[in-house]
Amino acid sequence: MALPQSKVTAQGQISVPAEIRRKLGIGPGAILEWEDDGERVIVRRAGRHTFEDIHRAVFSRKPKPRKLDELKQAIGRHLRAKHARD
Repeated sequence: MALPQSKVTAQGQISVPAEIRRKLGIGPGAILEWEDDGERVIVRRAGRHTFEDIHRAVFSRKPKPRKLDELKQAIGRHLRAKHARD
């Protein structure tokens, strides 16, 4: 299956292929963001970010790996503290 393609006009304009417009849910007036990622350019609908994008923006470093046991215990402690009656 061939990848969708666009041709750049003399004015630097392109047409977004129909299948990509449908997938991104974009139409006339939609804003697209262009991100230079070294060897490739990422184009996305403005305001649409992946979980990884948000995580990188909020947390400066990766969290250390935890076991499922530890996560369940931490959730339990949090819920008990949150719903504790004074």
